[in-house]
Amino acid sequence: MDRNQILTPRAIESLIADGHYIVINDGQVLRLDGWSEKHPGGKLAIRHMVGRDATDEINVYHSAKTIRLMAAFRIGRIQPPWTNFTPPIRGGVFRKYQDEEESIGSPSDDEEPALASDAVSVNSSTTSLELSADDELKPYNEPLIRSTSKTMECDGYGSDNSGQTNYRRAYQAKADVFDPYSELKGLTDRALPKDQTRDAFTAQTMQDEINRDLEKYPSLDSATQRNITKKYQALHQRVKDEGYYDCRYLEYGKEFVRYSLLFAVFLVSLRAEWYMTSAVFLALFWQQIMFTAHDAGHRGITHNFVVDTLVGLFIADFCCGLSLGWWKSSHNVHHLVTNSPEHDPDIQNCPMFVTGPTFFKSIHSSYYDGFIFAWDAAADFLIPYQQYTYYPTMFIARFNLYLLSWGHLLSPRSQNLGSSSWTRPTEIGFMLCYWYFFGYLLLWCSIPTWKLRTAFVVVSHVLTFPLHVQITLSHWATSTADLGDAESFPQRQLRTTMDVDCPTWLDFIHGGLQFQAVHHLFPRVPRHNLRKLQTLVKQFCEETGIEYNILGFVDGNKKVLSRLGEVGKQVEMLVQCQKYMAATGESGLH
Repeated sequence: MDRNQILTPRAIESLIADGHYIVINDGQVLRLDGWSEKHPGGKLAIRHMVGRDATDEINVYHSAKTIRLMAAFRIGRIQPPWTNFTPPIRGGVFRKYQDEEESIGSPSDDEEPALASDAVSVNSSTTSLELSADDELKPYNEPLIRSTSKTMECDGYGSDNSGQTNYRRAYQAKADVFDPYSELKGLTDRALPKDQTRDAFTAQTMQDEINRDLEKYPSLDSATQRNITKKYQALHQRVKDEGYYDCRYLEYGKEFVRYSLLFAVFLVSLRAEWYMTSAVFLALFWQQIMFTAHDAGHRGITHNFVVDTLVGLFIADFCCGLSLGWWKSSHNVHHLVTNSPEHDPDIQNCPMFVTGPTFFKSIHSSYYDGFIFAWDAAADFLIPYQQYTYYPTMFIARFNLYLLSWGHLLSPRSQNLGSSSWTRPTEIGFMLCYWYFFGYLLLWCSIPTWKLRTAFVVVSHVLTFPLHVQITLSHWATSTADLGDAESFPQRQLRTTMDVDCPTWLDFIHGGLQFQAVHHLFPRVPRHNLRKLQTLVKQFCEETGIEYNILGFVDGNKKVLSRLGEVGKQVEMLVQCQKYMAATGESGLH
């Protein structure tokens, strides 16, 4: 095979239809079938990039050495610019050559194969919803958002008589005083016709969120998005040239001193039989040291896979009893499809929490192998109260992490091949050590009564809740709308992520999680460089017209609660509508 041959979009579409994992990187066509099972970042990370130009994602997640090795998987090149397909895992539909020949006949020798743009209506998600009241639950691999033409359409957004769609952005002056409810106002102000079905209301609410984002963010036309991508790539080159990837190990030395002091106070208090004081400092130790596990999971310390993985496993599994492998499995997907209801496991918490209207129609999770997050009576009851159950749930979230960790380690999902095959047995060994030290030596041997043991567990675990609030703060208040495959990587990340503003002297409390927008753009940059890099990201946002979301910790919490509250109100309206239709028989539910 000529590895320098030019492959047309139609040829690539046919390869994907045959089940190959075809990814575009810097103009090269990569076939990653043989690598997907060995990929340290997980198979799903590759599947979400199939048919897409993943140059930006590949560059920010991999070292220069790894990117050079990818050339071994090259089967050809493309003629730019490239129009993204929707990956099969996200609902993309692909045609084999023989399928086309059977339906419309074989093309003549001088006839070019169909281009990707001719197949956009079956391959690309768009920003216009077309859902009838009779639409039923679709499997996750069938697109919910459908295309109706070669151009992406959105009702009411600059359509002219030619049928083409002109995207525009409404520039609005920012309010002098932050109103955490401002972006959510209007979502529930619209009166709900009593005879409107759940599906119709859901479709309209989803479209409202899409329309709001289309007004607020830059145009999705190819020229605008290519310009954003070009500026982002220039910024990334500057990040590399100016040494932002260089780890300041002295800062980790300071971190180690702080962790050691917290752990020492925990041990001294335990020996003095100040059990509740000991529990408090153990909680603080867990909360602080997990920030470094996050850095190691992203290979943001030494940038060496083995070294950073061992650091992360020691901290997460041995010191904290939580599986780094589980975290990486879900977190890598979260970074690639941030805030996508069907694909991002970090927001798939129904029926406890729902952050967007897509969940109102039960969804199939691609991360959980098609598991249905069903919308049922439990969701109807719980979601209207979710703004009140948010903090209580964060208090006990650590117990859930134990279950998720062991569930992952005991499942086939944790079986890695290739260079990462050693991680699973290492994790199991470290986790068993944790439970021996914490469960036996600490709780059983060091604390005399069951009452004190119970109190120690509750205090030490409940007081880690700030970490769980920090984890959810940067995403639960942002958009869950899907604007389609035309949206560039940097715009998607900035649209679905929020930073937390705090003074420099408080950075240690947030552990780098306050720079989530910056981190999502450059996930391998060591966290001690993120504050300095934030200045460059703000400049990038000003140049491209992308809003940079940043709020103080208190206002950020207000916005999360307001988002949960507004979604809860929408559910209340749906329940009232359903009760009305059942009582009147208008929907045939009698």
